[in-house]
Amino acid sequence: MSAREELIVKYAADLKDKCGVNPDMDLLTKVTIGCGPSIYNADSATVAGSQQAELDTVKNNFLIKKLGLTDGVDLDAGIDAVMEKYGRSNKSKYRAVVYYLLTVHFKKESIYN
Repeated sequence: MSAREELIVKYAADLKDKCGVNPDMDLLTKVTIGCGPSIYNADSATVAGSQQAELDTVKNNFLIKKLGLTDGVDLDAGIDAVMEKYGRSNKSKYRAVVYYLLTVHFKKESIYN
């Protein structure tokens, strides 16, 4: 099993155990691939949900640039909902899991087809 495949298994477990979501493995794999090499770096592999600068980066680089959404309060509300679902006290929020949850939240799965 490759390093990426091992991470995808870890992300799927996080989605099931911490978020109560039964993941679409094909979509999770595509979202993970879309994260690029950031998933292998300890700092960039996770999202600091309590740091506004980090949340702004998620909004600008993922929601607006990747998913093509228009900036507005609904984006902040979506990020907030995902952080709540993942668990605010959970310190290790994997970027691929956050991006997966945001993709599903905003019904943008078609971006990865």
